[in-house]
Formats: sequence, C-alpha cells, structure tokens
Amino acid sequence: MARAMYEYTKTVLNKVSFDVTLFCKEVQKAVRRLLPHELEDLKVFIESLINQNPELNQCLIYLKA
Repeated sequence: MARAMYEYTKTVLNKVSFDVTLFCKEVQKAVRRLLPHELEDLKVFIESLINQNPELNQCLIYLKA
C-alpha cells in the first residue's frame, strides 16, 4: 500500500511540474505522507525533474527537513 502512495505521488508531481506553486504544495503533501525511505527515493526523482525544469529547484527546501 505504501509503495502505491509513492507511485501516485510521482505521477502527480510529473503532472504538476509545469507550475512551481502546485509542485511545491504536492512536495509538502508527499513529505507528510511518505515513509522515510520513500522520501529518499523521491529526492532522486525530484532531482531528475529539476534537471528538466530548473525553476522547480526552490521546492527542495521542503525535502531538507
């Protein structure tokens, strides 16, 4: 079940990556919902999105906590 939430989060982040504000909100939700080891995987995924959309870089602040 938890892995399904991780996959769902990745899908949502992909879909909202055009809008920095929405993307940041979804990252905040993911931090609350996902397990610690899933957050590590999510960081790698988000970094790959940032390579495509550098403006998303400001959302990394939510993953530092």
